[in-house]
Amino acid sequence: MLQHLITQDEDLRMVPIDRDQLTNAVAGTSAELRAIPEGTDDAKARVLARWTGIGLMTLGDHADALVFLRRALDLATASGNTRAVIVTELNLADAYRYAGEAETADVLYRKALDGARGRHPELVDSALQHLGKHLMELGSLTPARAHLQEALRLRTAKGDAGLIESTQAAVDRVELLISHASADTPASADGAAEAAQWSRRWTAWLQSRTTARTSARWEEGFPALRDAVRDLTAHERVRPRHLRDQSFPVELLAGIADEAKKALAADGYLHNGKWNAAVGEAANRFAGEVDLADVVARSTGLEVEQPHNGVYIAYLEEGQFLDFHVDEFGFGEANLILCLKHERLAAAPTVSCTVFIDAEGYLECDLAPGDCVVFDGALTPHGRTPLGAGGSDILVSFGFRARDRAPRTVAHLPPVPL
Repeated sequence: MLQHLITQDEDLRMVPIDRDQLTNAVAGTSAELRAIPEGTDDAKARVLARWTGIGLMTLGDHADALVFLRRALDLATASGNTRAVIVTELNLADAYRYAGEAETADVLYRKALDGARGRHPELVDSALQHLGKHLMELGSLTPARAHLQEALRLRTAKGDAGLIESTQAAVDRVELLISHASADTPASADGAAEAAQWSRRWTAWLQSRTTARTSARWEEGFPALRDAVRDLTAHERVRPRHLRDQSFPVELLAGIADEAKKALAADGYLHNGKWNAAVGEAANRFAGEVDLADVVARSTGLEVEQPHNGVYIAYLEEGQFLDFHVDEFGFGEANLILCLKHERLAAAPTVSCTVFIDAEGYLECDLAPGDCVVFDGALTPHGRTPLGAGGSDILVSFGFRARDRAPRTVAHLPPVPL
């Protein structure tokens, strides 16, 4: 009704395309609403009240927007139209968020998401998108990313280009904010965006020429990759190295493995074909007590700080794999992946491995529980081969920053090949 007059600003909030046109249009919907005799056409009244509220919210008239959207919600509830209730709850939550009432907004967003999951699965992607933006504004970036990535997966399955574009913009925004939050020094939005685009372009280039899904593609694609990868990995600060027999305390490994299983079950989200979940207290305690920074320094010669971020990774379903990519700079100049669980059928013809590309070819690391691999994720193409039938793998990945080094920028790194 008013969609053609509304767009989003750089913070992904609704703003008018043309303020005067939207103001006139909202006046029209409001007048049309007033013209409906009480109780004669509640369905039409609900739609008009909802769009009047959305328009007023977009114009910044939060108090009146709340009045109209509450009326729309009351009409939806009275009619028993549960789909309209969920949609209007999301709009009302947006109005409270725009008005600075985050707690009330949070309650409405979560209620709408619960209702969508329970009764209207076709609305789950929309509820996730709204809640993800809300969490992003609150600074809860990890759960915001999880919600937005789930929304993107659902919208990709729907195939609606407009919805996909909207959610991809939100995912890009939260990734940018996470990159800023993890930086040692304040970075300009332009610089962070440039780094993120560089990483994404390299990943797209790699995935257009090879894949971790089948080894046959490696042999076909590698000759064309050799020079490009040689130029890229020449800047590595850490070369891939498989670390065995680290003698980590058994009780600490058990604690982090248990935390990983619980986190993945409760808060896991699909990302690039695998399950992810944020690390918690057990992972942080493990990193400190075993001095993971020293493990990296002794094995690579690069002095690093204790890990500033981490994520649990799980491959639980046959065929799950991670295609070749490079990480964004914010994850660190050194990465360490620790295997927590690695199960496979004895008769399985293939083994799921962490795999890297360098100028010499492909390096496979079959990580057993307690094994690690260290590498420079921003400059070393890496992935994971498909999980075989009956297998399961749970890993944790930590990011480290180098000590006494100037922040790395893309200015001196090779551009993506044409």
